[in-house]
Amino acid sequence: MSTKYIFVTGGVASSLGKGIISASLARLLLARGHSVTIQKLDPYININPGTLNPYEHGECYVTEDGAETDLDLGHYERFTNEPTSQANSVTTGRIYWSVIQKERRGEYLGETVQVIPHITDEIKNRILHFGQTKKYDFVITEIGGTVGDIEGLPFIEALRQLRLELGKNALCIHLAYIPYIAAAGELKTKPAQHSVKLLLEQGVQPDIIVCRTEHKLSDSNRSKLALFCNVEKSCVIESIDAKSIYEVPLMMRAEGLDVQVLKKFGMKPKNDADLKVWSAFLKKLYNPKHEVKIGLVGKYVELQDAYKSISEAFIHAGTSLNCRVKVKWIHSEDLNDKNVKSQLKGLSGILVAPGFGQRGIEGKISAIKYVRENNIPFFGICLGMQCAVVEFARNVLKLRNAHSSEMNENTQFPVIDLMQDQKDNIGLFSGTMRLGAYDCFLKEDSLAKKIYKKSKISERHRHRYEFNNSFADAFKNAGMVATGENSSGLVEIMEIPKHKFFIGVQFHPEYKSTVEKPHPLFVAFVKAAMSN
Repeated sequence: MSTKYIFVTGGVASSLGKGIISASLARLLLARGHSVTIQKLDPYININPGTLNPYEHGECYVTEDGAETDLDLGHYERFTNEPTSQANSVTTGRIYWSVIQKERRGEYLGETVQVIPHITDEIKNRILHFGQTKKYDFVITEIGGTVGDIEGLPFIEALRQLRLELGKNALCIHLAYIPYIAAAGELKTKPAQHSVKLLLEQGVQPDIIVCRTEHKLSDSNRSKLALFCNVEKSCVIESIDAKSIYEVPLMMRAEGLDVQVLKKFGMKPKNDADLKVWSAFLKKLYNPKHEVKIGLVGKYVELQDAYKSISEAFIHAGTSLNCRVKVKWIHSEDLNDKNVKSQLKGLSGILVAPGFGQRGIEGKISAIKYVRENNIPFFGICLGMQCAVVEFARNVLKLRNAHSSEMNENTQFPVIDLMQDQKDNIGLFSGTMRLGAYDCFLKEDSLAKKIYKKSKISERHRHRYEFNNSFADAFKNAGMVATGENSSGLVEIMEIPKHKFFIGVQFHPEYKSTVEKPHPLFVAFVKAAMSN
C-alpha cells in the first residue's frame, strides 16, 4: 500500500486543538491496525523551541534522539504510544537553514534560490521522508498557525503541490471554530466559511472540516457548511468541548472521522477501532476512588503549559491508581523559609519542577528543606534534583555557600557544575546541553530499582549542569546517595534512603509517560503521597 498523507490545517483562531485532533485520528487509525506517524510544521523562524521562553511557547518537549520540539509532539506520543524524532518537528527556521547550507555548498549550481521551488521542495522532502524511509501507512502532518498567516504561506503552497503530485494519496482536514453568539442564541458558521475561502484562494480544497464548538451542531449547521465549503455533509465533523482531551478519540470515532478518512482514500476498514483500553482509562479518570493533593513548585506556574508533560503524567499515574491528583501550583518566587510551612500546608507530596536560571531558586530550596525535615514525599526533576543537592549540601553538610555554578560561578562549593567536556564547548549555544535518551544503571536495593524493577533504564535529558562527583563521598556518608549513573559515571538519581520517599532525577521522566504506559516514577510518587 502506498503511504497516505493527511494534512491538518486550522482557521479562524489558533489553539483550537489541531494537535489533539491529529493525535486522536492517529489513535483511531492505529486501533484499526495501521502504522501511523504525526509531524508538526511550525511557521516560526527559530530553529527549534529550545531557545524560546516558555511564556512564548509553553513546554519544550524532547524526543528520544534529542530534538527540542513543540509541545504537540508530547500529545502525539501520549495518544499513540509511539516515539517521535527530529524528523517529526520542522520549523521555517530549519527549512531556510537547510536551503542556505545547500546553496553555500553549491548544490543549486548557481541558480537563484527562491521560495518556489527551493523552499517548498525542502518542505515537501521533509513531509515525504516518512513514506520514503519507514513506509508508514499514514503520515499526518499538522501545519501550525492559521490559514492566512503570512509566515505559513510556503507550507500551504507545499501542501497544494503535494496534493497535485500525490493525487488520491493525499487529503486535507481543516479545523475551524464555530462561535456561539449568546445574544442571538445560535452558532455562526460564517467564520469557518471564510477560513475555508482563504484556503481555497491558496489552491487547497479541504476534504473534511472539523468544527470546534462549545455547542452541538444542528443538522442545518452541517448542511450549510457542506454547501458553502464544497464538502460532503458526512465530512462535516463536530468537535465539541470535552471534559478531558483524552475523550476526543472516542468523540472522533462517534463522529466517524477515521471512517471518512479511509473512505476518501478508497480503503475499507481493516477492523473496528478497538479503544477498550482508552475507554477503561476514561472510566477510571472520571470515577476516582481516591484523591490526593500534591504541590508543584516552579517559576512558570501561572502558565501551566510550561509543565504540560508533568501535569499529564500526574493524570496517567493517578488514574492508574484510581486516584484524582489535585495539583496546587506554587510559585517558587513566593516561597521562603518563613512562609513555606503555611504554603505547603495540607499537601501530601511536593514535586520541584525543572527549569533554567536563578529566578525562584531559593524558594525551591526552601520547599525541599521543609519536606526533607518533615518526611513529606519529594520528587525532584532535573533542576529540582539539583536544588535538592544544594539544599542538602548547605543544611546537612554545612557547606553554607554551596550552590550550582549555573547560579553562582564563583561559589566555594560547586556541588552542581559543568563537566570539563562541556566547558570546552561553552561558546556553542547548545553545545553544553545533554539532550535525548541516555542509559542509566541503577544500584541494588535502591528506591529507583524497586520502582523500575530493572537495573538498566533509558530516559530523556535536557540540561547542562551535573552533580559534581568530587562531593559524592561526603553526600553518601551524610545520607544522600547516588543510586543511578550513566555509562560515563555522571549521576542521574539521588535518594535519601531513610526518608519516606525522597528521590531526585537528572532526567525528564514526564516525557515518556503515556495513557497506556504511565511512568513508574510518577506512579510511585503518587502512591507515596496517597499513603502519606
